[in-house]
Order: sequence, then C-alpha cells, then structure tokens
Amino acid sequence: MSKITAIRITHHRLSLDPPFVAAWDGRARHDFIATVVRVEDDEGHVGIGSGDQMVGFAGHENLFIGEDPLRLDRHFEVLSNIDFHYGRCWPLDLALWDLCGKVTGQPVWRLLGGKRGRLLLYASCGVQRDAAQMADVAERLVDEGFGALKVRFRSVSDDQGAWRHDIVLLETIRKRIGSTLEIMVDCNQGWRMPWDTNAPWTYKHALRVARELERLDIYWMEEPLHRSDVFGMRRLTEATDIRIAGGEMTRDPAILDQIIDQRALDVLQTDAALVGGITGLRRVAQAAQQAGIIFTPHTWTNGLGVLANAHLAAGVSNAPYLEWPYDPPEWSLDRRDFLLEEPLAASRGEITLSEQPGFGVDLNEELLAETLI
Repeated sequence: MSKITAIRITHHRLSLDPPFVAAWDGRARHDFIATVVRVEDDEGHVGIGSGDQMVGFAGHENLFIGEDPLRLDRHFEVLSNIDFHYGRCWPLDLALWDLCGKVTGQPVWRLLGGKRGRLLLYASCGVQRDAAQMADVAERLVDEGFGALKVRFRSVSDDQGAWRHDIVLLETIRKRIGSTLEIMVDCNQGWRMPWDTNAPWTYKHALRVARELERLDIYWMEEPLHRSDVFGMRRLTEATDIRIAGGEMTRDPAILDQIIDQRALDVLQTDAALVGGITGLRRVAQAAQQAGIIFTPHTWTNGLGVLANAHLAAGVSNAPYLEWPYDPPEWSLDRRDFLLEEPLAASRGEITLSEQPGFGVDLNEELLAETLI
C-alpha cells in the first residue's frame, strides 16, 4: 500500500500577446496565471492537478502526508473542512485521482465507472465579438467538425438593454449557418468579478430574454439569474421551453441539493477544478441525472482542468456535450494547455480519452520552469 510523501504547489504566469478580454470581465488580461499541484507517493508516482490557487492550504500538508492516496472519501472530507475554514483547494482532489489512477494502472474515467471514453464537445467562446465576426467563427467551427457553439452575452454593462444587441448577433449567426450548429448562450449573470457591482438580471428580465432565445432555437440559456436564486431558476425552467443551465461555481452543497431536489435547472454545470473536486461532484452528477437533470461541467480553468472534468463526465455522465474553451487567437489551445507537454487533441468536435493511467498526460516541465512565479 503506497503512502503520500509530499505535496508540492507551484504557480506559473504565461504572458498573453495579444491580450485576452473575457466577456465576463471586460478588462484586458495580459497574463494567464495557473497553479500546479503535485502529490507524490513512496512508490515514485506523482499525481497532478490544477484549478484554483490553493489559497489557505499552506500548513495543512500534514493532514495528507503518510496517508493512503486511495482513501479518496477521507481526503474529500478534509478538503471540505479546509474549504469551510480557509479556501477552495480542490485541485488537490484532482491530483489525488490522477495519483490513484497511476497507482492502480487505470485511467481516471474508468475508475469512476467507465461509462464512455469519447465525448462530443461544444466550442466555448470567451471573447465578445461583433455579429459578422461571430458568424465567421461559427462557419469555421462547422468546417472543423464541431456540432455546437456557446456564445457570450454582454455581462459587463450597466445597460439592461444590451442583450438586444446580442439577439441581433444570434440572428446573424443563424442566417449564416442555419441549424448546422447547436447554439448555447451564456448570459453571465450567475456571478461577478470582484470589481463588478452591476446587479444581475431579475426573473422578469431573464424571462423576456428567454422568449427571444426560444424563437432562435437556442440549445440552452446559461446563468440567466444569480447563482443563489434557486426559486427564480425553477420558475424560469417551468416557464420556458428552452433548457436553463447554471451552477458552474455554486460552492454550497445545500444549494446544489436544492437545485436538484426542486429540478430548478435542466443542465447543471459545476466544475470539479473549482468546487468539490471529482470526489464531490461524482455524487452530485449521479443525483442530478437521477432527477432528470443533465450534468456537464464548466471547464474554464486550463487544460488540466478541462481534462479532469472530461474524465468525470466520461466516467459518470450522460452529457450530450462537454465544454471545450476555444476562441483563437486570444484563447488558443496552446495558451489554454500551456501546462501540458502537448495540447489536448480534439478531432471533428470530439475528444477520445486515453487508456493511460490517471489523466494520461505529462506536464511541460521546461515551460513550467520558464513561467514559474
């Protein structure tokens, strides 16, 4: 039986030129900062994870050193306690799953249940472009074989009527490509950046937008209300034909339970790199699916976060699509996956997961050394 011998955490900064202006932020990002967690055992295995910055973890290493890495439920309980008292340290859970896969010689998606090793992807855009540019993006994605695209609404605005411009954008895309792509819309109302004090949409505002999205045959409407407005989510879900999605960074397990129990969403998107890790979200995904809710995680961290969520979805989920952050040149695969030796590979809008132990990837140690903070 192997024992955990060390936990190493490093932080890295990749310079971005051109900068990345995220639709949910609005300010140019000239750097991309990522955290890597390595967990070592006494047999020479190293598990890797990434996501949040592990703020608050320092000083708690002793709670894991000497423990059997396979005691994942025990480790989850400790991380839940740290989450309550200090901060989100779920990248360690991801690293522990990668380590367990390497100890047992199995890919993580098989350890989770092995439902399927291949996932359809939706290309998730992050930049706010004009209507003609977005129609060009949609055409390119069709040529690359994607079956679905997610478009961002203007969240960083105190103009409550800004969404009308985005309806025109959607109409332009539909005119250009017809029904060739499924289209998702992210309204970006579930949470705000620290500096952004604009109020989220009200229920009636969200309902008005939903009526327009129904007309355009949008696949789902994401984060149309504040993340804690479970009652509003349920009303919106019941009032519209369009699927309502959300919960990507809902941290409180009680709120996730409410969403599932009340069928307040059609699509639940909690991200294992940010909330609960793989261990916590495995249970959430199963409960959601038993309630008739689609579980397909948010993946906007970095390539390692995308991959961890892909293993979770492949292991336990019936998700029709997995999120694939991809919006070059500002958000290219080389940028997103700079931690990895090779960018993750998708073919014709699909990803096939490796049969290699753990997550099945190696880190780009040379670039990590160059970008070390």
